Amino acid sequence: MAKVLRLKQEDRVELFNGKGGLVEGCIQSIDKTGVDFIAQEDQKVILPQGIQWQVFAAFGTLKGGRADWLVEKCTELGASSVTPLLTERSSIISENRVDRLERVSFAAAKQCQRLHQMVLNPPIKFDTLLGHISKSKLCLVATAEATPLLNAVNSSTKETSGILIVGPEGDFTKKEVEMMLEAGSTAVGLGPHRLRVETATIALLATLVMWSDSQETV
Repeated sequence: MAKVLRLKQEDRVELFNGKGGLVEGCIQSIDKTGVDFIAQEDQKVILPQGIQWQVFAAFGTLKGGRADWLVEKCTELGASSVTPLLTERSSIISENRVDRLERVSFAAAKQCQRLHQMVLNPPIKFDTLLGHISKSKLCLVATAEATPLLNAVNSSTKETSGILIVGPEGDFTKKEVEMMLEAGSTAVGLGPHRLRVETATIALLATLVMWSDSQETV
């Protein structure tokens, strides 16, 4: 805090716990062992704002830090949760990797000052995803040659939460797409080009975050 943010004694700061709790106060003292903080107000609890987007992405096969980047950017953009999705073409993700991604998400939450830490769920199988879809009133799955994303969401009813689904390298199988649509999801397109898993995930999430923010001001 003192080295990176260059804060000093008596500077005002806000502390948050990742669960919506926020306390305002000031720095009493700083030394090599840490910082003493004096709360000047009682803790406030801030409720989540806007649509809570739950991301399901098949990124188990990504290499070279690409999965880290996906989780980091989902955290920064405000996703409520990220769940690794196991599909026919992306059927495994190691437990060690999930542990690492949790650390990536926690560091990103602190960096972007999220009041509510993003949840990184354990991996789920495709059949389990279908159950989530059937219970959701707003579920979008990125697929090739589908209705453009903004055309699809502009006709959507206003909801408090939504599910975003992105397939693996090589995309979902035809059967998987059919099963998701039958369960209640809406297929959306992300433009004319073939996108990587992490690019598609962030493009989908970023667009919908901006769209949902615009709906709040209407």
